[in-house]
Amino acid sequence: MKLHQLQALVASADSGSIRAAARLLGLSQAAVTRALRELEQEQALPLLIRTPTGLGFTPYGKTLLAHARLVLNQLEQAQGEMAALRGRAAEQVKAAFTPWLMLTVLPAAVMAFRHKVPGVRLELSESLMANAQWQLREGTMDFAITPLPASSAPQEFHCEPLLEYETAYMVRRGHALSGSTSVHQLLEQDWALSYTQENYAELLDSLFHRHGARLHPQRIIQAHSFGMLQSMVESAEMCTWCPLPIAALPQFAPRMQPLALRESSEPAQLNIVTRRNSILSTAAHALIDTLVRTLRQHARSARQEDRQIYDRVRLLI
Repeated sequence: MKLHQLQALVASADSGSIRAAARLLGLSQAAVTRALRELEQEQALPLLIRTPTGLGFTPYGKTLLAHARLVLNQLEQAQGEMAALRGRAAEQVKAAFTPWLMLTVLPAAVMAFRHKVPGVRLELSESLMANAQWQLREGTMDFAITPLPASSAPQEFHCEPLLEYETAYMVRRGHALSGSTSVHQLLEQDWALSYTQENYAELLDSLFHRHGARLHPQRIIQAHSFGMLQSMVESAEMCTWCPLPIAALPQFAPRMQPLALRESSEPAQLNIVTRRNSILSTAAHALIDTLVRTLRQHARSARQEDRQIYDRVRLLI
C-alpha cells in the first residue's frame, strides 16, 4: 500500500465522491480513480461501492479505511512533532477527560502544564467513552481519561489504571422518589445513562439484572454528554447512575441527590486510554504526568471541599 492510495481512500470517504476527493487533494479525478483502482487490485478485494449518488464502502473497505485514518493521523502527528523540534510549528496534544475530572482537577493541571510547556497547543474534549471511542480508533485523539468497557480493552485499546471512584444511583433533589430504598422502586421511571454498544449489556447487568431487576430498554435514554445527562435528570425527572464525586461539587450538590438504596452500586475505574501500539508525544506524556501530580496533591489535601471528593476516590497510579 502506498501513501497516496490511502490518502485517496480517506479523501473519498470524507467527501463522498471521487470528484470531490480530487478537489480536496488537489489532484485530477483520473489520478484519484487510478489510486483507488490500484489499491483494490493490490488487495484483491472489492473496497468501494459506486452508486449514482456517490461512494459507499464494502466491509473490506471499511476495515482498510479505519487503518488508513490511523496511518495518516500518526504521520500527521510525527510531522507536527518534527516541525516543533525545528521550531517551525507548535506541538499539539488532543485529549479527552471524563466530566467529573474535567470539573475538578483539570483546570489546575492545565495551568501547571502551560506554565511548564507554554508552546504546546491543547485541544481538550469531554470524554464519555461513547464519544471518545471512535476518535481513539481513528487516531484523531492522543489519549482519553475515561471509564473503558472491559470488553473493549483487550482488542484495540491499551488502558493504564488511574483511579477508582464510588458511584451512585441519582435523581433530581426533591424528586418524588428521592426517598426510595430499592432500585425496584425505580423501574417505572425513565433513565439517562452513558454507555457504548460494547458495554450496554454489562452496564444493565451491573445496575439492574444482578439485583433481580429488569428495566425495559425503552426506559433508557443514551446521553452522549454530561450536560445532556444532567439536563434529563434535572428537567425531565429521569434517574441516572454516575460518579459519586459529582454530588460533592458545589454546582451539583443542591441539584442532584444520591439515593440510599439497599442494592450496592459498584465502584468504577478511570483509565488512561490509548490505541494499542500508538506512540504518545513527549507533550502528551507531560500532560498526563502533570494531571497525575495534581490529582495526588488534591488527594492529600486537608481542605473540606477536597475531602468531600477524594474520600470517595482511590488512586491506582
